[in-house]
Amino acid sequence: MAGRKNLEVLTALDVAKTQWYHFTTIIIAGMGFFTDAYDLFCISIVTKLLGRIYYYNPAIKKPGVVPAGVNSALNGVALVGTLFGQLFFGWLGDKLGRKKVYGITLLIMIIFSLASGCSFGTTPKAVMTTLCFFRFWLGFGIGGDYPLSATIMSEYANTKTRGAFVAAVFAMQGIGILAAGAVGIISSSIFNHIYHVPIFNVDPVASTPHQADFLWRFIFALGAFPALATFYYRMKMPETARYTALIEGNQKQAAADMGKVLQIHIDADTNSAPEPHLQYKLFSAEFMRRHGVHLLGTTSCWFFLDVAFYSQNLFQKDVFSAIGWIPAAGTMSAVQEVYRIARAQTLIALCSTVPGYWVTVALIDHIGRWIIQLQGFFFMTVFMFSLAIPYDTLKAHNHIGFVILYALTFFFANFGPNSTTFIVPAELFPARFRSTCHGISAAAGKAGAIVGAFGFLYASQNQDPKLVDAGYHKGIGIKNTLIALGVINALGFLCTFMVPETNQRSLEEISGENEEDAAVEPVHDKAPRPIVGM
Repeated sequence: MAGRKNLEVLTALDVAKTQWYHFTTIIIAGMGFFTDAYDLFCISIVTKLLGRIYYYNPAIKKPGVVPAGVNSALNGVALVGTLFGQLFFGWLGDKLGRKKVYGITLLIMIIFSLASGCSFGTTPKAVMTTLCFFRFWLGFGIGGDYPLSATIMSEYANTKTRGAFVAAVFAMQGIGILAAGAVGIISSSIFNHIYHVPIFNVDPVASTPHQADFLWRFIFALGAFPALATFYYRMKMPETARYTALIEGNQKQAAADMGKVLQIHIDADTNSAPEPHLQYKLFSAEFMRRHGVHLLGTTSCWFFLDVAFYSQNLFQKDVFSAIGWIPAAGTMSAVQEVYRIARAQTLIALCSTVPGYWVTVALIDHIGRWIIQLQGFFFMTVFMFSLAIPYDTLKAHNHIGFVILYALTFFFANFGPNSTTFIVPAELFPARFRSTCHGISAAAGKAGAIVGAFGFLYASQNQDPKLVDAGYHKGIGIKNTLIALGVINALGFLCTFMVPETNQRSLEEISGENEEDAAVEPVHDKAPRPIVGM
């Protein structure tokens, strides 16, 4: 069956040479992910400080510990907000346009990053409650950035380097994680130099001076400023040509917008617009026939990935403490503990997390999305079991080996499904559903992250009998948590077989939007490999 001729403006985008505007778009879109990672992962740096400030119990003569339920809430509430933001702004991006709602998400992040640092109350419960409230709305803004940034970048990019451009936007998340650690190191060092805080065993009260309350607030509030720096440029971006041409039906405006940003002349073709009567609705029988398995694949892979990935990130401070990489809390002050945790997180980010993102950027358009995702899940499974099975031996006798294996799980998460699950949903689905379907896929991922925050994070904590006797929760421990996460990664490996390869193909060819006959199968007829279950 002959396919409908693609619009001139879309063809021009697919074959356009890489230009400076592509790189500025990466920075503008990527800054949302920088803020996302900074805000979501700086909580692991300051959680123990919050415990020392607000939950010190003289009866057990140990540094205060945030109760497991409160700890899970602090980590999980932003993820809940992110999930709702992904669904809401994903849908809104298809209804109103990508550009019209793009600035709103960044503005929400700016406001509630600052508000998180200003959390108020006269009791620990009040402070934690207001902090959770502000972090929920911070997450809501962060969630909107997922479908909008991915969709905008994929719709701007050319076919040849689309994967690298979208991956580069997402790779800013790694820079945000690195920045969170760097800010923790620098701010705690300066604070400790000014106040000369004693260690806990010397003076349990003086080891957490009241000025330390400003430290965690400063770390939270600082996340607003990188986003603020790009707000103006985000508001100046034109609507994507694919939205303007395919959804609004204004080929002339699409050609004019893209001609300006790409600095080329594009003819407006008003005779090739898709016919409205051929357009099926979201979740209709036709949609499910064409894209039902694809949506199941993108949602399930992202769900399993985020259970493992966010659990690893959020309880890494507990892993480092368990293997002795971070000394016992009683041997250092509250501020020194912030420094140690931030330094460990920064080292992991620098040596494994950040390189994993950028290796994906370098290779994704050469070896494809599917292979990268499959091998990523495979090696995450291998290294997670390599940590879990000999956990007691590694913990007692080989700390360096433990850290290396732990770092490799982060490397292959990012040179693997953490990058590809973000990219593929922005390529698989038609323009009129693209932002919505990406939001649904991302929300499934955040549902997995919530399982990690409220489930695995909660289960892995507080094995100390004294803490349990004092009323703290007793979990299943880190070893059993690592085994469970290994199984989760294996399930993600299997679900990857429901996702087709999208490399080096136009978005309209992948989604079937340029098919003349609505009954023609889109992706899976032409995929370079069979899809299980199709």
